[in-house]
Amino acid sequence: MKIARVFRLGVVLAVLAVVPLIAGEDLLKIEAGIVPRRLSRGQEGKVILKVSLKKGIAISALPAFTIEVEGGGDLVFPKNFFTGTDLALARIEIDGKECLDLRMPIEIPFTVNAKAKRGVYILRGRVKYFAFDGPNGWCLKASTKFSTAYSTWAVPVKDGI
Repeated sequence: MKIARVFRLGVVLAVLAVVPLIAGEDLLKIEAGIVPRRLSRGQEGKVILKVSLKKGIAISALPAFTIEVEGGGDLVFPKNFFTGTDLALARIEIDGKECLDLRMPIEIPFTVNAKAKRGVYILRGRVKYFAFDGPNGWCLKASTKFSTAYSTWAVPVKDGI
């Protein structure tokens, strides 16, 4: 009985020792951009996120993959967070688990506020995900921040231009 407890304690301590090392690694990197980079009042645009994963890492489709956008008053998003389902992200099966296929860029639509002031701004956000490493057999819930610059100018978009 005592041997089983000591063994379990050893396993728990080994896992706890490895998790900070895993969490500190860059499992998921995000390159963010806005198209077009220079925006007018009332104009529509897209946030483009290019995701790259560390070799051997996959992102689970469930629990939900979530992209949160810190909205200012200049860019108006349909909502302040998006799930993989909202964005119709493709899915693939890896090691018998349903995962997201993140090889293609993720596009999030927005509209520029009609009262946007001229200037250069930074859009910030965070991607929350559940990663797993099939070869090493561990899972981790984590998040990665992203940011990108954009500029607005006060001239409204005219039809036909």
